[in-house]
Amino acid sequence: MAIETPNYPDHAGLGPLDSRMVDPERLSWTPTRFEGVDMKILMEDKETGLMTALFRWEPGAVLPFHEHVEIEQTYMLEGRLEDEQGSIGPGEYAWRPTGSRHVARAPEGALMLSIFHKPNQFLDAGD
Repeated sequence: MAIETPNYPDHAGLGPLDSRMVDPERLSWTPTRFEGVDMKILMEDKETGLMTALFRWEPGAVLPFHEHVEIEQTYMLEGRLEDEQGSIGPGEYAWRPTGSRHVARAPEGALMLSIFHKPNQFLDAGD
C-alpha cells in the first residue's frame, strides 16, 4: 500500500481497509531542510503527494518563497503563521489555492496541522 504513516509499528499487519489510528505522541519530530521547521507525518501517499502532517516551527522560522502546486490547508494549534496577506493564530484555519505563492513566517513559533494534495514547489536555490 502506498498510503502509510511512516515508521508507525502498530499498522503492521492491518488489512487494506482497516482504519489507521495514529497517536502523534508516538511519532518523532523530523527536521525538514528549513532551519527551525520540524514535522510529524500522520499520513502520506508517496505516489500522489497527498500528505497530512503536524508542523512545529521555532520562533523566527521562515519557509522561503514557494508555490502551492495543489490546494494546501492549515489549522493552527499554537502560535502564529504569517505572510504578506495576513496571519492566522490558534483555532484559525487558512487554505491556499493551487498556484498561490508566498513566504511563510512564524515570528513567535507555531504548531499546525497541514494537509497537502501535492508537495510545495520551493522556488529558492535549494530545490
